[in-house]
Amino acid sequence: MRPNSRFAHVQPIGLDEVAAATGSDPDVLRLENLDTDVPPPPVAVEATTRALAEGAGNSWLPLTGLPSLCEAVAGELRRRTGLEHDPLSQVVITSGGTSAVLPTLLATTEPGDPVVLTDPTYAGLLQRVRLAGARPHLVPLTVDGGHWRLDRDALAQVRTAAAMLLMSPSMPSGVVFSREDWQAVAETCARTGAYLIHDAAMERIVFDGQPRVNPCQVDGLAERTITIGSVSKEYRMIGWRIGWVAGPADIMARIRVAAIYNTTVAGGYAQLGAAAALSDPGGAGVPEAVAEYQARHETVIAQLAGLPVVRAGGGWSCLFDAAAVGLTAAELSSRLLEKGRVAATPMTAWGEAVAGRHVRLVFSAEPVERLSELRARFEAALPG
Repeated sequence: MRPNSRFAHVQPIGLDEVAAATGSDPDVLRLENLDTDVPPPPVAVEATTRALAEGAGNSWLPLTGLPSLCEAVAGELRRRTGLEHDPLSQVVITSGGTSAVLPTLLATTEPGDPVVLTDPTYAGLLQRVRLAGARPHLVPLTVDGGHWRLDRDALAQVRTAAAMLLMSPSMPSGVVFSREDWQAVAETCARTGAYLIHDAAMERIVFDGQPRVNPCQVDGLAERTITIGSVSKEYRMIGWRIGWVAGPADIMARIRVAAIYNTTVAGGYAQLGAAAALSDPGGAGVPEAVAEYQARHETVIAQLAGLPVVRAGGGWSCLFDAAAVGLTAAELSSRLLEKGRVAATPMTAWGEAVAGRHVRLVFSAEPVERLSELRARFEAALPG
C-alpha cells in the first residue's frame, strides 16, 4: 500500500473499540459513547413520520438543504447570535454537524496551515484537521479550582493560524468559554487573520446557571465566525444525522461546493423532522433535557468525590485523570471494563499531553439510578 501523508498522524477514535469489547452486557455502565436515552422531541418524530408516509423530501434536491430547514436554522442563529443569515446563501445543511467540519476546513485552509484547537478536544475535530492536510496547533486546557479553563497565556503565544476550531461546551471536557476567553480568541483571530470555526452543537447544554456567551456577540468575531450546529445533542436527534454550517457569504460560497461534493445531500425526511424541532414554540424539550443532564453530572461528581474527576461546565461528559491514580488512560479503561463493568474511552486520540492522561465518562446515556453505582465500580477497578 502506498503511503499517504494525510493519514500519517491520524489516530483511531477509540470509543468503537471499547464498545466492541463491551458487547451487549446489560450490567456494564455504558459511559464510552456519546449517546443519550433522553427522547427526541415528539414534534420531530411526528414530522419525520409524516414525511415518510407522504414521501416528502424524497429527492436529491436542493443539494444544500430544504428551504424550510435553512429558514429554521437562520431563525435559530438569529436568536443565538443576533445576526441575520440569508437562508439561501449563508446556510448549508449537512449530514450531521461533524460532517460540516471537513468542507469548512477545506474552504478555509491550505495544506500545512496551522489550525488552533484545545487539548483535549473532540477527536472528530482534531483528526479532520489532519485529514484536510492542515496542522493542529493545540492550546491546553488547565484545571483551576476543579474546573477546566482555557490557557489564555498559551493562546496569546499563537502567531500564525488559518483557523481556530473551537467548541463550547466542548467534548470531552465540558469546558465552557467565558466572555474573556472569547475576547482572547478575538484577539488571536485579529492577530493571525484566522477564521473562527465554532462548533455550537452543545451551546445550550450549560450547567450551574452559567451565562451562555456566543462568540458572535464579542467585538471582532461576528465577521470571522463560521458556525457549525446540529440537532444531535441539544435536540437528542442523533439518528437523524442533520447538521448545518453558516457564516459570511464569501466563504460560504466555497463551503457550499465542498459540502455538495462531500455528501451531496442530507436525508430529506430527517431534514423535515429537524425543521420541526427547531421551529417548536415549546422549546422541543431542551431545558428539561439540560436539567436531566446536570442531575446526572452531579451524580457522577458526587460518586467520585475525592478522586481526580474534573467537573464539566456543560455537555454530556466529564474527564477522569488516570495518571493521577498511577495508570495510563488505556490501562484505566481496561481495568474499569474488566473489574468494574464500566465502559469508558481513553482520550488517546483526543489531544496530546493533557487529553492522553484522561478517560471520558459520558453521563448522557445512563439514568441517575445506574450512575449511583459508580463509586463501587471504580473502587473495584482502581489500584490498591
